[in-house]
Amino acid sequence: MAVFTPVSMADLAPWMQQFPLGKAISIRGISSGIENSNFFLTTESGEYVLTLFENLNFEQLPFYLNLMRHLAERQVLVPAPVANLKGEILHSLQGKPAAIVTKLEGGSQMSPGPVHCAAVGAMLAKMHLAAQDFPNRQPNLRGLDWWTVTTPSVLPFLSESCRDLLNSELQYQQQFAATETYRGLPRGPVHADLFRNNVMFEGEHLTGFFDFYFAGYDTWLFDVAVCANDWCIDLDTGVLDTARVRALLDAYQHVRPFTEGEHAAWQPLLRAGALRFWLSRLYDLHLPRAAEELTPHDPAHFERILRERIATPAPMLPDSLPKEAA
Repeated sequence: MAVFTPVSMADLAPWMQQFPLGKAISIRGISSGIENSNFFLTTESGEYVLTLFENLNFEQLPFYLNLMRHLAERQVLVPAPVANLKGEILHSLQGKPAAIVTKLEGGSQMSPGPVHCAAVGAMLAKMHLAAQDFPNRQPNLRGLDWWTVTTPSVLPFLSESCRDLLNSELQYQQQFAATETYRGLPRGPVHADLFRNNVMFEGEHLTGFFDFYFAGYDTWLFDVAVCANDWCIDLDTGVLDTARVRALLDAYQHVRPFTEGEHAAWQPLLRAGALRFWLSRLYDLHLPRAAEELTPHDPAHFERILRERIATPAPMLPDSLPKEAA
């Protein structure tokens, strides 16, 4: 959510006439994140988020925007794309694809406890089930194919120890992806980036998931693993907190029980989730794009998490629904 492409009030004035939102009152760039140009947009009818897409193109974007609309229509708490007077939800601004979505209430919970992790787990399972009948299919663009292509570009910047870790883990994930266990995992649209800063809370009440622009068709368990690697860890060490992991997994399973294959795949996919974000942070740090406001994330954080997942078995998936749900 850095600002790569500036947008002024003068730029907005004629562009906003196509929307039933009234005149733009203010616009403010959002500095966090590293992929798109995002702005808080205030109009005569309320507050919204405006996004200009820097990497995704007009052919790819309907998947993300229509997925959000699909989920919102099924009472999953996500931002809803705003249509213009012609009913269109994908637009062009400053020569870039652009969209306006509703702004969620609340704020990010950056110090989550078990109650917050349980809310995320339950909503994530609800999201997976609600998206089962989503007709569009687009792969996770930051999945195994991307890892394989990107790894050689970052290796020259790494120490010998990190090069060895990256190469060995990529090989491990390639081998696991070829197994019957992996091929049999339940799949569908996933968020794929559901970190603490992409979920909103008011107190202990979850008010929504947002930033779906890494979503894709992948295993549901990968989505759970990405969540666990952020929501359920000690940030300094990467060590999983058992109470938060249990809360996340039990709440998820209460909505969608895990399969036998998912039990076998849990440890490898926790490692996969760590590898994905270590690699993307390495790429963003060493091969950055220019932006007005850009704060790259520290790759060492997910290097620690990956090493920890390799060294220490994580709490297992629950074998059955919690007793109170039986």
